[in-house]
Amino acid sequence: MVGTDERVLRRPAAHFTERALVGLLVVAGAGTAFGALLMLVRFHFTPLYAIDQGVADRLNRLVSPHGDLVTVLEAVTRLGGRPIMLWLVAAAVVGLFIRRQPRLAVYLIVTGVGALLLDPSLKLLVGRLRPVVEVPVAHAPGNSFPSGHALGSIVTYGALLLVFLPLLRGWSRRAAVALAATVVVAVGVTRIALGVHFVSDVLGGWLLGAAWLGVTAYAFRLWRREVGRPVPPITEGLEPEAARDLVPAPDEDGIVERPRAAIAELLTGWVLIFGVLFGFGMLVSYHADGTFVATLDAVVPRWLAEQRTPSLDEVSWYWSKAGDTHAILFVSLVACPLMLALWRRWRPVLFLVLAMFGELSLFLATARAVDRPRPPVEHLDGKLPTAAFPSGHIAATMCLYVALAVLVMGHTNRWWRWLTVAAAVVMPVGVALSRMYRGMHHPSDFAGAALLTAMLIGLLWWVIRPNADRAPDELPAPAAGDDRPAEPVAAGAERERVVAARR
Repeated sequence: MVGTDERVLRRPAAHFTERALVGLLVVAGAGTAFGALLMLVRFHFTPLYAIDQGVADRLNRLVSPHGDLVTVLEAVTRLGGRPIMLWLVAAAVVGLFIRRQPRLAVYLIVTGVGALLLDPSLKLLVGRLRPVVEVPVAHAPGNSFPSGHALGSIVTYGALLLVFLPLLRGWSRRAAVALAATVVVAVGVTRIALGVHFVSDVLGGWLLGAAWLGVTAYAFRLWRREVGRPVPPITEGLEPEAARDLVPAPDEDGIVERPRAAIAELLTGWVLIFGVLFGFGMLVSYHADGTFVATLDAVVPRWLAEQRTPSLDEVSWYWSKAGDTHAILFVSLVACPLMLALWRRWRPVLFLVLAMFGELSLFLATARAVDRPRPPVEHLDGKLPTAAFPSGHIAATMCLYVALAVLVMGHTNRWWRWLTVAAAVVMPVGVALSRMYRGMHHPSDFAGAALLTAMLIGLLWWVIRPNADRAPDELPAPAAGDDRPAEPVAAGAERERVVAARR
């Protein structure tokens, strides 16, 4: 007769075996279904091709007359594109390494790289051409089967869900699963509706992605078992014990003190800043004739236009791109998760988000109100929808890098913090010179951007106090000839309160 202790010891192994068999059946089923679909596509199974082409034609007739619908479909389909997929995985991997979770980081890397390799290799193997429809509304390079967006979305969102599932409980866990499934389905549907994939392409991408995700998850669970860790149900995520390290930031009583007063102060400050910018913009744009400012605004753009060469045109184009919406958004999206991973605080993230939102809203409102013409020289960037004052490129670059410098200088004592100060100077100056060289702005537009940055960052510093709960990561150097270890830096009453709360 088997003893009670022996039965208890066997129970985890039996549970793992049962779950593993079910998982293997699911993975094998997805793989088998993909293999069958692959054969049908590769050998041009006529009924399948007829269904694919019929659906493509009907959707094209439905979608092509509606430009707004096409715009929405293109926006949704980007959620499965490589730029967003790479950003999500890269941000998660860096954060996991910072939080000392290398196993989960390696899992994301292996899973993502595998999907990147499977997509082009199978497309090359099958060689299926993309749909041909009467009114093309979108274009995509390469072959058609399987859909890379469908494959990438199910692998990426599925892997991220498995990694971060331990953070969620109850309804939030169900909501996350439903959201991930909705995004995956929506991406696949948009690929068909835009006419860049057949239905079987998307189905193939989903089946292959599910099979690959199942294989990597199963391998990770075997890895845990080999190192002596228990293997939980897949519904608990890959590493439930990592939940504490995966939390973006601990619960805070209040991200900012007196939130209602802070909102009122921010709104009042925004109105005052807009008023100053409007007054300054009207002054330099329409009431500065005969002054040094007017002379500078007339002479500098003409002189820069006379210095143009093909090489300088190219250099200025790259510098100008460093201040456009895509570049600023990219840097912000990298900085926010990195700050969360390093500092475990929401306040610095709020400071940066408000800085960028405040800059955008002030720029758009001021440019519309002042409506200043651009310099009377050739505009290398063509006709833009906004006016000249203030420069949006320069203001966005200034606000971003100045905000980052403020945060980094307040959160670390290491030597490299001065690199952020250098960036806060070099990046705006480079963007400003490129924008004026390309004939898009006057020097006073640059001054308006600097004025916007100084007032906005000052307002946010006063209201948000982004470094109030900082924890410097270095100690001051001992005095010369002093062999005693350095004393910790006093972080003030606010720091003491935070430490006490954590205890």
